[in-house]
Amino acid sequence: MKIGIVLYPTYGGSGIVATELGKSLAEKGHEVHFIAYKFPVRLNVSSNNIFYHEIRVNTYPLFQYPPYESSLTSKLVDIIRFEKLDLLHVHYAIPHASAAYTAQQILKEEGIHIPFITTLHGTDITLVGKDPFFKPVITYSINKSDAVTAVSESLKQDTLTNFGIKNDIQVIPNFIAPEEHDFLIKKESYAPDGELLISHVSNFRKVKRIEDVVKIFALIKEKINARLILIGDGPERAKIELLCRELGTCSSTSFLGNINNAREIVSISDLFLLPSETESFGLAALEAMSVGVPVISSNTGGLPEVNIDGYSGYLCDVGDTESMAQRAIELLSDADKLTQFKKQAKQQSRLFDQNEIVDQYVNLYESVINKKHVLQD
Repeated sequence: MKIGIVLYPTYGGSGIVATELGKSLAEKGHEVHFIAYKFPVRLNVSSNNIFYHEIRVNTYPLFQYPPYESSLTSKLVDIIRFEKLDLLHVHYAIPHASAAYTAQQILKEEGIHIPFITTLHGTDITLVGKDPFFKPVITYSINKSDAVTAVSESLKQDTLTNFGIKNDIQVIPNFIAPEEHDFLIKKESYAPDGELLISHVSNFRKVKRIEDVVKIFALIKEKINARLILIGDGPERAKIELLCRELGTCSSTSFLGNINNAREIVSISDLFLLPSETESFGLAALEAMSVGVPVISSNTGGLPEVNIDGYSGYLCDVGDTESMAQRAIELLSDADKLTQFKKQAKQQSRLFDQNEIVDQYVNLYESVINKKHVLQD
């Protein structure tokens, strides 16, 4: 198959999953065309089956804001015509689904029939999509998709509750690569005095509740010799640095910014914190678990589908920093229990094996393409 993948090329979960999906499809022999406004952060072109197409948005004095959606639509039309794609798979509904639908209708006038699949990842539905100005367009483009997937049962139910969706939504969860990694980084690099390491990875948006991460760590630090590693960057960074100074934890906190080897750094951690306001899935938690790091997270959205309370970590109410800190202290104070939870976290992550989940996408692609051929005949 020739597959076009439209994605946001940033450190967010939707871009990471879309990139890893495309790489896996290429390994299986499919031709994959990545379409984004810049080179995806997780993409390293090591296959003849992988192609990258950049969306260029020209600016004109007439436009106060660059016309990204129109540029994307025109790019899709051009790529589909020239590369003769079999299918488009758009990740994140806004504005990828509506752009795909418009491109589909333009090409239909030329006798070209291109189906598109929309994958819902989270904030495109739970936050941005609920805006009354976006809601009609998002509802329409989801209903016009040839197939729709969501990364968790929780996200599927949120979508059905908040939008007038008539289309079927198939749950295909996020995934991690199954292979074992031999990471070179040493724990002593960040814990020179034998401290226990606590980590967090996100895009530092308000919904991630980074302030709670710092507050939890401050409470842990009162009882445990520990250090905090913060990976990522975003709009809440300045607030976090101020809070760190107020709580006196800066000397025990490392801000690493956006790095490409986040999983390697997390692998030397003893515990991962994810106290988000909402998570449609919790890919950061899954990646931590995959390298044997238990997770303390909020019990919101799709997180309970990933992190099993009392097994791979603990779940607490959103904003309950005291309970999260207490759970962390209990776990970090018991070496045997911590070792057991590390093993169980890795075991739980294997339920989200990349090979099995990519096969679900392949089956969906084939069914959509076959349906297109039936309709044409």
